[in-house]
Amino acid sequence: MNAIDVRNVSIDLGSGAAKRRILGDVTFSVKPGESFGLVGESGSGKSTILRCIARLLTLWDGAIEMEGKSINDMPFADYCRMVQMVFQDPYGSLHPRQSIRTALQEPLRIHRMDRQLERMERALTDVGLDPAFLARYPHELSGGQRQRVAIARALILEPRILLLDEPTSALDVSVQAEVLNLLADLRVRRNLTYLFVSHDLAVIDHMCERLAVMQHGRVVEIMDRSVLSTGKANDPYARELIEASLAYDQAV
Repeated sequence: MNAIDVRNVSIDLGSGAAKRRILGDVTFSVKPGESFGLVGESGSGKSTILRCIARLLTLWDGAIEMEGKSINDMPFADYCRMVQMVFQDPYGSLHPRQSIRTALQEPLRIHRMDRQLERMERALTDVGLDPAFLARYPHELSGGQRQRVAIARALILEPRILLLDEPTSALDVSVQAEVLNLLADLRVRRNLTYLFVSHDLAVIDHMCERLAVMQHGRVVEIMDRSVLSTGKANDPYARELIEASLAYDQAV
């Protein structure tokens, strides 16, 4: 049984002559414990499909299953205990007037979980922050620290699946590496499944075993990570994307 199954997911906006297809029959699966990447240029649909899976978008056709269960049939509380999302902008995803304690405690309170202080302190420790950070506010933290808090909040309900939407693109390059290594370590320690969206093929190469290349709302090819180093993709657009990334890396 796969951790994630996405089958023929489509979105159409507008009607008549103005009708436009945003996603077209997107299909892929992610195995338990796997880190799977979605790549493509801006507007390719990768973040849109992630938002469908995260139940932030609901007007889509097709099927999305988590561990064999349709997300539309799952009680929302059960879904939240299984799946959490880490967003691109850590400052935008944390309330500026809420302390880190409040941000971490809210999901515990909603789901009526016990040992709340112990869980909050452990979550911060797991992402490399001192429990004293509970008393701080987002504006008192660096970008990397805020993203660590966002990861801690995603982990606090002990989900099995994380949806990661460009989680390091808003960070400095040196901090990016630290957060990516943290995410890789957490996946092993907690036996997590990742669905990782990025426009940066070097990040996907570092984090994922397999990936899907998207263009104009469609998956044009699903490949093993090893193809990123050879450039031997089957689809012309996928080859062009990989070749451009390899050329950029060599130039840098």
